[in-house]
Amino acid sequence: MADLLFTPSGVRLRRHSTRSGNLNWLFLPGGPGIGSESLEGLADILDVPGTIWLVDLPGDGSNRAPPGSPAVPFDVWPNVVAEAAMALPRVVFAGHSTGGMYLLSTPELEPHLVALALLDSAPDALWHPRFVEMTKAHPLPDVETASAIYEADPRDENIAAVAVASAEWNFTPAGLSAGRELLARMPYNSAAVAWSEAHFDHVYKARWWPTRMPVLRLAGADDRIVWQGGFREPRFQTPNVIDRVIEGAGHFPWIENPEAVRAAFAELALRIA
Repeated sequence: MADLLFTPSGVRLRRHSTRSGNLNWLFLPGGPGIGSESLEGLADILDVPGTIWLVDLPGDGSNRAPPGSPAVPFDVWPNVVAEAAMALPRVVFAGHSTGGMYLLSTPELEPHLVALALLDSAPDALWHPRFVEMTKAHPLPDVETASAIYEADPRDENIAAVAVASAEWNFTPAGLSAGRELLARMPYNSAAVAWSEAHFDHVYKARWWPTRMPVLRLAGADDRIVWQGGFREPRFQTPNVIDRVIEGAGHFPWIENPEAVRAAFAELALRIA
């Protein structure tokens, strides 16, 4: 099996690890603009059957000019995630934060998946105004300074500075040091951030919801970034859902509570026929 795959439109799949089993676990990062490197720590802690792949959309993270990518890679977002699911058999697709929203925006995925995992994600854009309210209630001066620099000069290194400055929103005090280190070493892509802000973040609404395949819905109990209340709607309370709140954890719950995250994914694996 190859360690690196590209879909026809330039989605990149990097093989992280392989264990016994025939499942293919695809992990799509949040952000957008942050690379799938942000999920390496998650992939490291999991003990699931099959192969784990880290996925980057064309133009996202460090996947800057992949083969086959359109001249404007965002022209194929987010539906291009379906190409990734079609590239391998028996796919479990996991999306973190905005990555999960991209998955729920693409009903073409459904026939190509055996399970779905949503980590600190949401079913619609109502999470965004609540995030803005949180930032006003808990201001971080370093974020304000870095954001002003980014707005005047939207380069990748400047959006990276905003991300690092926001660590206190993303992590609990227990995970703050590890969280800052994670955010500081990530690749960022300001063009992807700008595209999602203009075309997705404020208008997003889930276009499908699986009712038969197993779904893991997981979030940190102390996540201050993405509000989880939208999932309380009855249409998302289907019996195929494993709903897990990760205690003592923030927006990247595998940082603060890896054992609980590992157990949740192991439970999902057991549900897959």
